[in-house]
Amino acid sequence: MEFADRKVAGTLLFVGATQFIICLVIAEILYPNYNVSTNYISDLGIGDSAIIFNSSIFLLGLMIVAGAYFVQHAFNSKLTLIMLITTGIGAIGVGLFTEDTHQIHVAFSLIVFLFGGLSAIVCYKLQKPPLSYLSVILGAATLVALALFGTENYLGLGAGGMERMIAYPVLLWAIGFGGYLIGYQEESRKTSKS
Repeated sequence: MEFADRKVAGTLLFVGATQFIICLVIAEILYPNYNVSTNYISDLGIGDSAIIFNSSIFLLGLMIVAGAYFVQHAFNSKLTLIMLITTGIGAIGVGLFTEDTHQIHVAFSLIVFLFGGLSAIVCYKLQKPPLSYLSVILGAATLVALALFGTENYLGLGAGGMERMIAYPVLLWAIGFGGYLIGYQEESRKTSKS
């Protein structure tokens, strides 16, 4: 059923992004002398915070991949399916290959950041305004921050701060898009009763 697929997809995306944000904060607290401006997000994958961070981002990736399956069933969009699955694989890779694996970790980080931003932009067509507009804005913000980060233009935020400007917009989009999909059926029922 299309409505059931939307709800499942929305729940997976919402829970995946929400649990990751919460676990990210917990991991930052557990990591000794962690500084969001100077430390990379992936620093949390090593040491006292590793189990929380790595399992959380791995779970995020699994939930994105699973959510992509249900988004595909609900909307029949192969481009969205490819973007979301690639994003999920990137997140799984970040959880499996910590920053001490160097280039492998960097490659998976680039995949999750790049395809996360692209996913938000591509999914605009699956949403109604104003969320569709916000989806494009948040996806573009992630991609612009990724370009700034890649050229070491941190705008006074430090490497860790700019990396967060890559991650946060797309995570917030995933929560918003997930909530939109969860509530979609109720919106349709209200409209049909009017």
